[in-house]
Amino acid sequence: MLNVEDFVLTRLANEDGFESSTIEQFEFDGCDNCEEYLHMKNNRDIVYDCTSSNFDGLIGLMSPEDSWVAKWQKTERMVKGCYAVSVTGRLPPGVVRDLRSKGIEYRQRDTSQKS
Repeated sequence: MLNVEDFVLTRLANEDGFESSTIEQFEFDGCDNCEEYLHMKNNRDIVYDCTSSNFDGLIGLMSPEDSWVAKWQKTERMVKGCYAVSVTGRLPPGVVRDLRSKGIEYRQRDTSQKS
């Protein structure tokens, strides 16, 4: 059985949602929402650079497209799963540059500090 302490969250996901999984899940499966951008699968260094175990609140989405919570959190286009309300930490500057070069804007949602 997994405890909440076993989960880590991506610091990026489409439309600002943060997918929760274990380190091993991100390493073996990648991120269902951002794999094409972050390439976590089989890359432990990227998993550690792009995830955080420090987060607030968890949301379980079974039907993201129909959920008012998903609309509120801007996760309605995400796959079914668990998401954090906020996550502490920032993506490394090199990852942010790579995302920007692909036309993806990184929006900081770390509520522990002002941007």
